[in-house]
Amino acid sequence: MSKYRRPRRPGATVFFTVNLADRSSDLLVREIATLRKAVAQTQTERPFRIDAWVVLPDHMHCVWTLPEGDADFSMRMGAIKGRFSRMVRRSGFTPTPPLPPLKNTHSVVGGRVRVGENPDLRDEVSIWQKRFWEHHIRNDADYAAHVHYCWINPVKHGLVETPDAWPYSSYHRDHP
Repeated sequence: MSKYRRPRRPGATVFFTVNLADRSSDLLVREIATLRKAVAQTQTERPFRIDAWVVLPDHMHCVWTLPEGDADFSMRMGAIKGRFSRMVRRSGFTPTPPLPPLKNTHSVVGGRVRVGENPDLRDEVSIWQKRFWEHHIRNDADYAAHVHYCWINPVKHGLVETPDAWPYSSYHRDHP
């Protein structure tokens, strides 16, 4: 299994892309109140500033700034994903199982190659893709570009014609 090494810069500003496992789902906008609750609970326990956020049906983008002396963005994102998953499962949501594996997929289990098994899907179907993409913001221009990307993303995906028309975005907070 790969070990990802992520930068650890205390007080960093970070852009994220986080996807549902089922990219055809609308779960995030259907359960927006649950997602907001998961974010708020995590933010209460481990504060961070939300600079920008947009939630689309099957993925979200956000820009956070961590407190001085704290670099643990990964734990925060993991807590949000875990809380959201637990809350929607408790409310009765069951994710759609993935398609059967391709013939040439394989894994090594106990020293043996097991064709057609995915070790990442052992007991239950995941709601989220296992990992997320992150980018540490480098300067003011990089910050502006990533905040703009959050706001323009629903337009890019053809969901609305202008950023202000998408209800699940921090655009409304910053452009009243």
